Amino acid sequence: MKQELIERFIRYAKVNTQSDPNSHTCPSTSGQWELARMLVEELKAIGMEDVTIDDNGYVMATLPANTDKNVPVIGFLAHMDTAPEFTGANVNPQLIDSYDGGDIVLNKEQGIILSPNDFPELAHYKGHTLITTDGTTLLGADDKAGIAEIMTAMNYLIQHPEIKHGKVRVAFTPDEEIGRGPHKFDVAKFGAQFAYTVDGGPLGELEYESFNAAEAKITIKGKNVHPGTAKGKMINSIKIAMEFEQQLPAHEAPEHTEGYEGFYHLLSFQGSVEETKLHYIIRDFDREQFEARKAKMKEIAASLAQKYGNDRITLEINDQYYNMREKIEPVRHIVDIAHEAMTNLGIEPKVKPIRGGTDGSQLSYMGLPTPNLFAGGENFHGRYEYISADNMVKAAEVIVEIIKLFEQKTS
Repeated sequence: MKQELIERFIRYAKVNTQSDPNSHTCPSTSGQWELARMLVEELKAIGMEDVTIDDNGYVMATLPANTDKNVPVIGFLAHMDTAPEFTGANVNPQLIDSYDGGDIVLNKEQGIILSPNDFPELAHYKGHTLITTDGTTLLGADDKAGIAEIMTAMNYLIQHPEIKHGKVRVAFTPDEEIGRGPHKFDVAKFGAQFAYTVDGGPLGELEYESFNAAEAKITIKGKNVHPGTAKGKMINSIKIAMEFEQQLPAHEAPEHTEGYEGFYHLLSFQGSVEETKLHYIIRDFDREQFEARKAKMKEIAASLAQKYGNDRITLEINDQYYNMREKIEPVRHIVDIAHEAMTNLGIEPKVKPIRGGTDGSQLSYMGLPTPNLFAGGENFHGRYEYISADNMVKAAEVIVEIIKLFEQKTS
């Protein structure tokens, strides 16, 4: 299984599927189409049934039931795109057998080193087979590792028909990294009662709580006058924008928060005297605090509008997704089964909130409760990304074990 996972993952990683937030197509980039078509052929080759790809690049397939029990239909999902923050072109994965615990030279020419001095968690991987970047791109373990693990688990079950299971659906989706993953996902067509995204980080992660999320866009209009004659006339939009930012709690930002703490995150600040634009994301696990954060931004905007003129401040806030715990808690047994599956395999479950986005947040509100499982990667979205092939095996085994437990627990 390990070699199969390595070969699948490296094959997928070499396809540039970086998503593009400025594109209006679905998928947002042609590379995602390339990978989607590759996955369709692989699903057919291993013997999956009902293999489809729709006009928006969503790939779905079925592992038929081999039991007479009325087992709930469950699904497993992973996304095909990689993050737009760092290049996914010309990915050249490197394989390190029996990692010795020391520095890993990613790129000798450029002096790029993956060191346990900078990333102490590397110590946990001594003796593992690691897959790294060559220092010039991201790796794409988020979430091509998840794809490889789902595909390998399905192939394992097909090759071992003695393992009884209900009907299983799988899906590979586009554009998760730009928040659009579920936007055109056909829940009814998928036909699962519950699902799991295989999109988490290190070994044992099990997540069923996510942020409540919104984005805020602020446009501030100024008045530009020659600085030599500007007294009493000039209105500098940059300074008003700085005033807006300074009225937000300084320590309620990503660089100062962890666990269940929410934040305001200034993503971009672009301006001149005449016009300045601010782009924020707002995150909080607690719905009341989430609403309070949005109200705080409206309060600041209203105060500045009163001070400088109502026509000078425009604030637009749009909700993006909500905490999926609200939809998963009534069917908490799906989390318990995943927890039991890990425990059965000697893996310590690490139940924690997701401090980021996941397709499961939106899918849960679309009628498909979807917690998140570990895929095994570290340092996502950058040149220092890596993954343990040994832990990829464990992720595939967890998928198989969950499927077995659903069958065993059905009378």
